[in-house]
Amino acid sequence: MKILRSVLAVISGYAIFAAGAFAFFRISGQAPHQPAPVSIMIASIAVGVLCALLGGYAAARLAGRRPLAHGIAVAVILELGALASLVSTLGHGAIWTQVSALVLMSPAAALGGWLRSR
Repeated sequence: MKILRSVLAVISGYAIFAAGAFAFFRISGQAPHQPAPVSIMIASIAVGVLCALLGGYAAARLAGRRPLAHGIAVAVILELGALASLVSTLGHGAIWTQVSALVLMSPAAALGGWLRSR
């Protein structure tokens, strides 16, 4: 039962991140893998970092144990998704969203787990 709770916690944490990113791009009307004005890039990255932090924290809290490990699990899933997207987008569009996910958002998810552990 603990494993199922952990899996559901990590899925929920990632869903928080993904829902935030989806909502931002939907509301802004900006395609995520296209060039964007600097203001959209900054806002998108800020929303992504915040949602990743909340997702890592939520996963850590929902799991009920080993909070940092669950925040890191969300970060790893985020990294894998960003890497897959980066590889498929290279040469076919802008990569600023994937790079920011790798460099800023993934660490923010792990930070969320760490904050919950404190």
